[in-house]
Amino acid sequence: MCSDRTKRLNKYISDTGLCSRREADKLIEQNRVTVNGKPPELGTKITPEDIVKVDGKRINAVANDKSDRVYIVYNKPIGITCTTERHVHGNIIDAIKHKQRIFPVGRLDKPSEGLIILTSDGDIVNKILRAENAHDKEYEVTVNQPISERFLQKMAKGVPILGTVTKPCKVTARGKFKFNIILTQGLNRQIRRMCEFLGYEVIKLKRTRIMHLDLTNLKTGQWRNLTAQELKTLNDAVKHSSKTAC
Repeated sequence: MCSDRTKRLNKYISDTGLCSRREADKLIEQNRVTVNGKPPELGTKITPEDIVKVDGKRINAVANDKSDRVYIVYNKPIGITCTTERHVHGNIIDAIKHKQRIFPVGRLDKPSEGLIILTSDGDIVNKILRAENAHDKEYEVTVNQPISERFLQKMAKGVPILGTVTKPCKVTARGKFKFNIILTQGLNRQIRRMCEFLGYEVIKLKRTRIMHLDLTNLKTGQWRNLTAQELKTLNDAVKHSSKTAC
């Protein structure tokens, strides 16, 4: 049971905006984290009095009201890789050049384009990404051959990929070779794999919306901060979402 004064170490690190909670676990496993000058034990809880360092550099706790957090939306171009690893050519962090540490919420693969959220608020990431929270993500997809009614029905019903069957989703034809699809899942290369199973190849894939956020007035390669109303709507939408323990 976590008190109001303690946090799990990985959550404490994630909340500072340094990285995601999963990446924080890796830092801890790699012995790159110290607590009060010593390597932490498994399951360490952090209090406001503790001194946490990563690679020898102290990291400070997030403000209680999260007023120091960053929330932006970015219209990712084709060719940009959604990684915080700066040695990767074309990484999303160098592309955006934000002055604060941020990381992407989920991924868009390198050949895909469109909307992605980036933030320094690690707490909100799991709430948005977890499939059981059923947060919509909408895509425009162009394929290499004419779309049939059978194809649309099978895509909507669910397709066997990666050892599972995709959840039912909404699929709408937008032209001879183009359709829109709304997912609540985020399986690896999900749309491309679904199309491939049905004998189609994705020529172009663009994410146009995540929940209430879309690409309106955002050109390819541009980013902007969420407005106060957008952030309120986002927080309200994920308020009751399941997440990992504190």
